Amino acid sequence: MGTPTVLLVDDNRELLNLLSRVFSDAGYRVLAAARGKEALELASREPPALAVIDMLLPDMLGFAVADAIRAQREVPIIFLSGVFKGLKHVTEARTKHGGVEYLEKPFDSQRLLAVAKGIVQPPAPAPRAEVESGIDVELNFDVDDGENDENPLELTGMVRVHSRSVTAELRGEKLVADNSRIQAPPRLRPMPPPSPAQASAAKQQVAASAESAYVRRGDLQDNLPALISAFYLSNETGELGIQRGRVKKVIYFERGQPVYAQSNLITDRFGQFLVRVGKINETQLAVATRRSELANVKIGDALVELGLLEESERLYYLAQQVKSVFYSLFGWEEGTYEMTFRAHNLDHAVRVAMHPANTISRGIKKLYRLERLRRLLPSGAVPIPSRQSIFPADQIELEPWERQLLSMADGSRDVKDLILLARRSEQESSASLYAMVALSLLELAR
Repeated sequence: MGTPTVLLVDDNRELLNLLSRVFSDAGYRVLAAARGKEALELASREPPALAVIDMLLPDMLGFAVADAIRAQREVPIIFLSGVFKGLKHVTEARTKHGGVEYLEKPFDSQRLLAVAKGIVQPPAPAPRAEVESGIDVELNFDVDDGENDENPLELTGMVRVHSRSVTAELRGEKLVADNSRIQAPPRLRPMPPPSPAQASAAKQQVAASAESAYVRRGDLQDNLPALISAFYLSNETGELGIQRGRVKKVIYFERGQPVYAQSNLITDRFGQFLVRVGKINETQLAVATRRSELANVKIGDALVELGLLEESERLYYLAQQVKSVFYSLFGWEEGTYEMTFRAHNLDHAVRVAMHPANTISRGIKKLYRLERLRRLLPSGAVPIPSRQSIFPADQIELEPWERQLLSMADGSRDVKDLILLARRSEQESSASLYAMVALSLLELAR
């Protein structure tokens, strides 16, 4: 029996790449297309054993693609949709267009794979060796690369956190994480190398998870919003590691939601973060660092023991530190990324509730510079309502003036006109418009 071919059709490039990796790692041969006509050309050259088709494509409807494929050969179809939802569309897909399953976005990629295996069983994939990772997610060493030129980062005064024993909504004053507060950050000692027993245990743990892990790499550029959205749409658990020079930061996702972040940059560490937001000063940090090293405890524990931090405050500031690491990545315009999809152990960590849509929107508004926005959103471009939004509109936080701006982006005005009508600064109105594009509330007319 040969390797069955699966045709994947979706105009969301990151989701298409993610699903391609899911199916290829499961043992299928994958044909991937972002347009209906492209899908039909691929299917005519190599008839698939199964097709997974998004309902709304830039050039034609998924039903039309399915009908054209099945006119040549009987092929089972799995439909995906983020717009056409409800029993009517499910019934039409199954009775008229050969649909064996109809999944609404966001969906569970593993459920999709299970449905596919129930239709066309792939051969058993070859045993996989240890997953090679170019980004060290353990982040054992502190790096100081002089990255202190970012604008101050404003953080909200409310966070929602959960862990094994705590679920809480914590409120506090709005914070401003200012890099200029750090004059000469104390360099923490590198963690000692693991013992042979620890190294062996770690290797066994990686090998045990290797069969269910898969990795995708690429250049970061302006892809961060799309990468976050891909995790959300496929309901994936895993890690998004991003590296620029020696600086490494990692975002952890659970079922499509970002919940934690780490960094090997000195100014992102918890103690230094508290200095940046003005909670403690550098002298107090130095005292706490010595206490931490002598007592072999975490810096947060040392601060509590010294009376510099209340126990009730630690959770709040830890959550804000995680958010600070996450948001800082929106300021990166270069680097490499690595998506790793696998279960991870975050039992030690406080998880922060961050809705992907609002995190993307805030990150763009906080960190995208005007020059970058002008490049991504030329003044003559014409924003129009998107045919297929990634996130439900009622889950996206918009201010009244932004909702009015969204209603005016009807295809009759270009970016320059919309910025004038917004009656806000070019920076603020451009960031809001591009956030709407990144969330697929708007798209740029071709």
